[in-house]
Amino acid sequence: MAKYVFVTGGVTSSLGKGIIAASLAKLLQARGLRVTIQKFDPYINVDPGTLNPYEHGECFVTEDGAETDLDLGHYERYLNIFTTQANNVTTGRIYQTVINKERDGAYLGKTVQVVPHITDEIKRRMLLLGQNKNDYDIIITEIGGTVGDIESLPFIEALRQLQWELPEEDTVVVHLTLIPYLKAAKELKTKPTQHSVKMLSQEGVHPDIIVCRTEESLSPEIRRKIALFCNVKQEAVIEAADASSIYEVPLAMMREKLDLICLKKLNITDYNEPELTRWKEFLDKLKYPKSKVTIGLIGKYIELQDAYKSILEAFVHAGAMNECKVQVMNIHSEFITEQNVSEKLDSLDGLLVAPGFGMRGVEGKIIAVKYARENNLPFFGICLGMQMAVIEFAKNVLGLSNAHSTEMDPGTSEPVIDLMEDQKKVTAKGGTMRLGAYPCALKEGSLARTIYGSPVISERHRHRWEFNNKYLDRFETAGMIASGKNPESNLVEIIELPGHPFFIGVQYHPELKSTVENPQPVFVHFIRAAKEYSERKNAIKNSTLKGEMI
Repeated sequence: MAKYVFVTGGVTSSLGKGIIAASLAKLLQARGLRVTIQKFDPYINVDPGTLNPYEHGECFVTEDGAETDLDLGHYERYLNIFTTQANNVTTGRIYQTVINKERDGAYLGKTVQVVPHITDEIKRRMLLLGQNKNDYDIIITEIGGTVGDIESLPFIEALRQLQWELPEEDTVVVHLTLIPYLKAAKELKTKPTQHSVKMLSQEGVHPDIIVCRTEESLSPEIRRKIALFCNVKQEAVIEAADASSIYEVPLAMMREKLDLICLKKLNITDYNEPELTRWKEFLDKLKYPKSKVTIGLIGKYIELQDAYKSILEAFVHAGAMNECKVQVMNIHSEFITEQNVSEKLDSLDGLLVAPGFGMRGVEGKIIAVKYARENNLPFFGICLGMQMAVIEFAKNVLGLSNAHSTEMDPGTSEPVIDLMEDQKKVTAKGGTMRLGAYPCALKEGSLARTIYGSPVISERHRHRWEFNNKYLDRFETAGMIASGKNPESNLVEIIELPGHPFFIGVQYHPELKSTVENPQPVFVHFIRAAKEYSERKNAIKNSTLKGEMI
């Protein structure tokens, strides 16, 4: 059977439990162990699919079509594995399961309570991935929220019970906490950590390892103080200093021996020296780029960077692959007009129009796409971004002035983007979109085929609207081709402009499958095209300057 590592957090949210959990998993994986990670979220939504990105960041979609927490993206990017529905559980899903069982008469007239019924279901879910001993050696479970929150209490109680029910060497609790630096006093303060561990201990759970987020290095005296007051060994007080990149954290945790301390506590002796050659090569390219490009990210949630987390990380992977630093310029689509578009986009080397829903900011996106198309600026549209490219082309090339999507304009006379047929009778909002991985057949000789190097690919989706195939012949006659289609439904998945240096739109979400070891190919080629565009632009600028000097 598998062994279990639990990651909890205290003092404040956003300390980076997901990054620490993923880093530990990466180190254990590099030592030859079979590892996966799961996330338990304390909110009552069944999944984050209907949550505003401002509230919760992006919604990450798995291969099997689950709408999950964005931390699962970190897990996949670090471990180069696919997660599933089972890797993310919310309080809402726990309660939904228990209530459905109660309605079916499963409890035989018993009073249904938080303890034991809710906690039993939490424990069942925590142990689920480890039931088959041939799948994993270690399951890492990240418990969302902060110790002391009312919402987190059932999860902490379930963890307490599991610690008693499982053999002592089968569980490790890692507690992530904050060591703030007070500038006025010029010293680090351990009291928040002490209180956090005290609160966790009051719930019956005692941490084996304390990971300290800090801006300044921990002195031996501070480590000793934390160990003394929190009842852990000094070697189990781990420093997690701020890093310039999240991808440096695994190496920092390796230097702190986080993985070795866990293995010792779990009584695992059969492991290898960590194999992190490809990871280190990636970091070298990331830290020492040979060139730089500026990419405009056009969306309506740009105030919160987590709203487009997977896109930003895909840029990091693709940039390293091209030995190029990708500088992302956030551009709010609501503020783009015909009058200022040139001013706002002139300095860019590439343009990405991000996914999203709703009417807000749509006109600005259409104007931006037109600029990219007419000025040979490398363009990449994702989901709604692809649909904006279709609408722009229909309006300005096909001459269909009323062309639009029925999402934004239900009464449009030219619905070039229309609601999918199987979505027209759907009324429920949660988990009802076209979700998960679907195949896509690529046209021979197309840019898409060149990018992927394969006739059939599989990518993840999250949408309700699609390209209206009634207009396809008119589009292709005018020069915009459908280079990728679903082989069963004939749904247009990819559009491109053959005469353009790089102009491609995809209905799916390629950013969701980009990892450190396998950067997503469309992003890689997009950054390459932006790099070439930048070089051409600089060459013209330099020749002009030389001419003026002469």
